[in-house]
Order: sequence, then structure tokens, then C-alpha cells
Amino acid sequence: MYRRGRWALAVCCAAIALSATAPAGASVPSTRSKPSPTHESPVRSGGIRITDEQVREEVRPAEVGALGQDAAEQLARDRIGMRAMDHGYSQPMRTRSLKRLTESQKEINSAFDAKTWGKFTEYFPSPDFGDHVALLPTGKVLLFSFEPVEDNPNKETAPTDVIGGDNAGRAYVWNPEEGTKASAFKAVPPPTVEMDDGTGDERPAPIFCAGHSYLPNGMVGIFGGNLGGNHGSGAHLALVFDPWKETWLQQQDMAEGRWYPSVVTGADGRQFITSGHSDVGWGVLSKSIERFPAKGTAVAHDPATRPLHQPLDKWPVKAEFTVDYPHLFSLRDGLIYGFGRNYDEQYVFDPEQQTSRKLTNRPDGGMRNYGSAVALPNGVNGPDSVLILGGNRNDPNTYKFSGGRWTKDTPRAFGRTQDDTLILPDGKLFTVNGGYDIRDYGNGPYNPNADEKYRQIELRDDSGQWRLGPVQRLPRAYHSNAVLLPDGRIMVTGDELQQIANDPDVKSDMNGTIEIYEPAYLHQGDRPALSGVPTSPQGYAANLRVSTSTPDRVSRAVLMAPITSTHSVDTSQRRLELPIASRAGNKLVLRTPASAEEAPPGYYLLFLLDDQGVPSTAQWVQLRPGA
Repeated sequence: MYRRGRWALAVCCAAIALSATAPAGASVPSTRSKPSPTHESPVRSGGIRITDEQVREEVRPAEVGALGQDAAEQLARDRIGMRAMDHGYSQPMRTRSLKRLTESQKEINSAFDAKTWGKFTEYFPSPDFGDHVALLPTGKVLLFSFEPVEDNPNKETAPTDVIGGDNAGRAYVWNPEEGTKASAFKAVPPPTVEMDDGTGDERPAPIFCAGHSYLPNGMVGIFGGNLGGNHGSGAHLALVFDPWKETWLQQQDMAEGRWYPSVVTGADGRQFITSGHSDVGWGVLSKSIERFPAKGTAVAHDPATRPLHQPLDKWPVKAEFTVDYPHLFSLRDGLIYGFGRNYDEQYVFDPEQQTSRKLTNRPDGGMRNYGSAVALPNGVNGPDSVLILGGNRNDPNTYKFSGGRWTKDTPRAFGRTQDDTLILPDGKLFTVNGGYDIRDYGNGPYNPNADEKYRQIELRDDSGQWRLGPVQRLPRAYHSNAVLLPDGRIMVTGDELQQIANDPDVKSDMNGTIEIYEPAYLHQGDRPALSGVPTSPQGYAANLRVSTSTPDRVSRAVLMAPITSTHSVDTSQRRLELPIASRAGNKLVLRTPASAEEAPPGYYLLFLLDDQGVPSTAQWVQLRPGA
């Protein structure tokens, strides 16, 4: 997470002020010994009541070791006093804000016909902020983020600069079939680790601000995370989440620490990992390329194969990105394309030769902050072009890379950063979320009162034209996400500051939120039906036999790669049409993609569509070489 440094200064100034007014000799017993009754009375720091018990709980072992017991206790007292003096964001303010947004959403969206524009429907609490998401081949969604250290949205809520046990990750699995119920969420905490921060404190692995992509066996590979300190530093973590067992598998550490790296799965099924701020902190990027698993280690295609302690290795060349989270795509030529945020940092990488070369500069001539990008659908073939969208509030244009050349594509209504753009089953594009800048929603840094134009979605039709549609409940921006679900709905989540600023009960354990958007195709009549999809792996350039009870309504079949995203980066999205080779009654024979270059091995959503683009509920299909 991006830090501006102002909060650290405020902490320091508050600590000095509180320390200056603290009663002399008001020390607190060591956490290593039982306090005597004479130390149980509260003391006041700057007029604030602070008990010995509060201080004992607040004292950090790392500070004791570095500064001594008395100084560590005073720092603990300062932090408590600082929090006690903070009355900057009341619960009534949060309640009023959510009420205002709820009412304005209802009023604005009453003008949009669901048959044309789709419709926002459910809005409900979640135990996680959803700063990172991944649709699992079980139909559930993995959400993960961090344990917050602040509940005031005017401040940094994440433990980016925290050293020690408070710098901790968390994760949940949401089951859409159980909907909005609390039981729909299951805690799946990351494995307990000891980070290389000198404290010796164990904690759930701080995997927030990592990069991720899918393994061919449907598991999620997660690389990097927050080591803590120096405005964001990179962890060496390499983890795999098993969606069937809903457990974590720890791999060998990466050679490089990475905070804000990017990861993509290549045609060979291996993860290509690069970028991210290193283990010495913000501004020193890791430019090496690491590969998981290492060459010579078998790639896991079978869901029953659970990678554990597998090694990574390095490419002999570097990726010369100077800004984090570049967009990575594996296109149909088998090469990996890296589109950097700086206009002159565009590269292509060859996984077989382990080489790289520079591409032509993006024509906008500047730097684009966190904004979305998609590999454009290409009919029955894998994608061979990419559309770069947001990242610059002053530039509504979109930029297409195809055939080694850049062209300016059709603009959206306005420029936005932090947006999420999805490919829908019917081939249209859908943009949701977005903001003015990092931690700035249009009215200054860390002010959650947003320029509300960013609440409005945009839809791109078959001709490439964009149109503004209905508004979402919250104006989600930084750390926002959106996921296409198997039933065709869109899950929208993320942006911890907006969720905290609009929390009806900030003291509860449900401080995140999920909103559901139903695209127009879900309001245009009955849907085609899909059944009889084989559960065994399917080979390439092969027949795929499925059943449907509505054969007369099926005009197309498409594969959609699932979404795993964060910070407007999703390297996995992909849409391919499957030719219908033959029809016989309720039976259809489809043809799978020609090769792993067209569609990397792994799990895909299979939809049947009618001639209006209305999709069936999807079923999962696994593509596997040699199946």
C-alpha cells in the first residue's frame, strides 16, 4: 500500500506531545513479570486515562529489545493516548454516509432499465476487505487482505509500516450459494510464519500486496507480500491455496522480496513472477524474473497433487520495470507481454528462450497509475491484442496493442484510476470502480467523500463504444475488485477505506462489504441450459461433449478464464469461443482450443449463449495437455 509519510509524522508529533505531559515515574510493569497491586491504578497521559493493563497489552517486544522497557512502555502509552484522542470519525458519521449513498443509488438507478443496463441488487457485509480476490474452481471466492491497525478512514488502516506481529494477513472463502449469510464465509488464515524483520514474532503470513495467478490444477499461487517498514517492503513468501481442501501450502521462499509484484501463468503452466518493491523498502524494485515451479520440477495438473516446498528459479534476464504491478499477459503466440505503467516500459518475454526485448512506446507519453487492462477476445482463437484502460484521471482514451503496434482506441466518458474492467460472457466489456488517484477520491488524500461520478459503471458494446450506466453503492477505488461468478453475476468488493467509512457497525467483525451487479443479460428472459459437462480433464483440439435441455436456443459456446485480481491487475482473464462441431438432439459437440498457447492449462468457465448473448449458468472445464 502506498504511504505518503504524513501519517508517520503525525504519529511522531502526537507521541512527543503525549510524552511531554505524561506523569513522571509512571512506569508500567514488565510484560515478563506479574505486576504488583500497587501498579494497578490508572495513570493519565495528556488528560487521558490509561491503565497498566492497556499498556501491558500494547507493549511490543521488538521495542523492548531495541529501546529498553521504560521507553517501550512510554511508546505504548503514547499510542494508546493518540488513539484515545482520535475522535475524527464517529459511528454516526459512518451511518449517515452509508444512508446517503444508499438513497442516492436508489434514486439515480431508477432511471436505468435493467434489460438494457443491468442492475445492482444485493449489498451485504463481509468479514474481509477483499483487497485480493480469486474465483476458485469450486465456485467459491477466496478473499484476503490484512488485519487493520486503524479504523479511521482518514488514516492508513493497513500495517504497511508496522514491524512485528501486528503486520498480519487474513483470508476467507465466500460461498455464493449461501449468499449473504454469515455462515457463507469461512476463515482460512494464511500459515503462521516468522518474518525476516528481527522481531521473532510469528503471525499469519502478511500476503497482502502480493501477486497471484492460477496453477494448472486450479490452485492459486500467491507470491510476495508485506515485510513491513520503510513505506512498504517486499516479503519472500511463496504460497499456494488449495481450493478443494481450503488450506495453504507453503513453498520455498523466493530469492527476491516482492511488494506489489505481478504474476502470470504461461502456456507451459508455470508462473512468471516479476517486479515488486524489494526487502529493503519502497523504491528499490526487484527486476529479476522468477519462475514457479523451477525448471526440472514437474508442473502440477492434477488437483490431487498438492505442491509443497517446491523451489523457484530465476531467468538469466531482467524485467526493467521501474514502477510496480505491471500488466502481464500470456498471448496466443506463447510469449508473455509486460505493459508497464510508464509509457516507455513495454516488453515481451520468451519463456522458452528466457529472453526479453523492448516493445514500442505507448503513445500517451506518460505514466498511468493503477488502471485496468484486458486481453481482448479474439473469437475462437486466443487473444493477440491488449487494451490498456484507466490509470490517468486526465485521459479518458484507451490504448490498444496489436501486431506490435499501438493505436488510440475509443475513449470512456472520463479518465479514472483504480478501475476494474471485466470481459463478460457475451464479449462486451464492463468497467466498475475507480477514483481520482491513490487514496484520493476527488476531495483530497484520505477523504472518503468522493467525486461520485466514479460510482457510475461503463459498458462497451460490440462496436467498441462506451456508455455510462447505473451507479454502485460505494465509490470503491484503491484495492477495489470485481469478479465474474459462474451464474453470470458480478461480485464487487474491496477498498478498505470506503468500507470502513461506511460501516454501520465498525466495532463488529464484518467490516468489509460485497455488492452484486446483474448484467443486462440476466434481465432478458429465460437462459439456455447447460448440463452433462465431463468432469475429467479435456485435451486441446479435441471434442468436448455436453448436454443441454434447450438445444434450439444455443447459438454459441464460450470459455471464460476465472478472475484473480488486485490493484486493477488481473493477468488471468480470457475469453474464447468454442466452435459447435455438431448437434444431435440435446447433445452438442464442441471443439476445445487448439493449444496451450491459445488457452494456458487450467480451469475455465464454460457458458452456452443464445443469439442475444444471454448465457447459461457456467460449468467448469479443465484443459490439460495430453488429456
